[in-house]
Amino acid sequence: MLKAKLGIAPIAWWNDDLPELSDDVSLEECLTQASEAGFSGMETGRRFPMDMAVLGPILDRYRISVCGGWFSGELLDGDIEREKDRIAEQMAFFQAAGAPCIVYGETARSVQGKREVPLAQKPAISEAEMAAYGRKMSDFADWCAAQGMPISYHHHMAAVVETEPELDVFMKHSSVPLLFDAGHMAFAGGDNLRVIDNHHARISHVHTKDIRKKVVEKIDRTRNSFLDAVVMGVFTVPGDGDLNFSSIIAALEGVGYEGWFVVEAEQDPKLNSPREMASLGHRVLSELFSKSGYSVEI
Repeated sequence: MLKAKLGIAPIAWWNDDLPELSDDVSLEECLTQASEAGFSGMETGRRFPMDMAVLGPILDRYRISVCGGWFSGELLDGDIEREKDRIAEQMAFFQAAGAPCIVYGETARSVQGKREVPLAQKPAISEAEMAAYGRKMSDFADWCAAQGMPISYHHHMAAVVETEPELDVFMKHSSVPLLFDAGHMAFAGGDNLRVIDNHHARISHVHTKDIRKKVVEKIDRTRNSFLDAVVMGVFTVPGDGDLNFSSIIAALEGVGYEGWFVVEAEQDPKLNSPREMASLGHRVLSELFSKSGYSVEI
């Protein structure tokens, strides 16, 4: 059977871009709830001490490992040597933590963190510019892999690689491992099953983010920003939204994907209990895995 691991992101408990969307819980309480829900991994967030001498004993207490974490890349407008310096500290920490990858999110020109800028004003570049960017990203990804810590590229709403066509062009002109995020691709109007079919050979990490279609339909992309959409409740966990994760998992199984499936759904913890959302996401994914060719590793 194919091997799957179940992780979760702390963004259900506290939001790094919108501090007001945060539950008043400690790291230990967050880890307790994630562990009780059944998760064996967690991506990092702003309340994580980036020192394994400090974090390691805490993670061991809850039988949880670091299964990834975000890096705000700026390679679109920057150069590789500068990015090497910027990622060095996180890379050393992730190596010490035995993490599978660093999640690379391109933030140069992105409007994902700007509440005042609508989605329609996301960056757009020509294919020639994407080709040049793809070459830089490939060289940077090769360097990271050679250091023993691969990156996984996160296509993301409001960023330069958001839509399915943009992802297709980026993948055409790069050799970078891909983080497939079901929620972001669906929000961008893409076809998740087609993305898996077209790019499965490069998928190295998976975010099982769900969406609420009724919220997506209410969003005015000429007025609402990405952060507005988050506040409106566009994202949720599998089982609470409208994506068909049975088909998504079957498609990933069909192409032989093995590795982490990370529940990552930023929403208001006061309206959506992180403990309940974590339990629901884990239960739904576990039920789907039990009917598939996946065995879940603890």
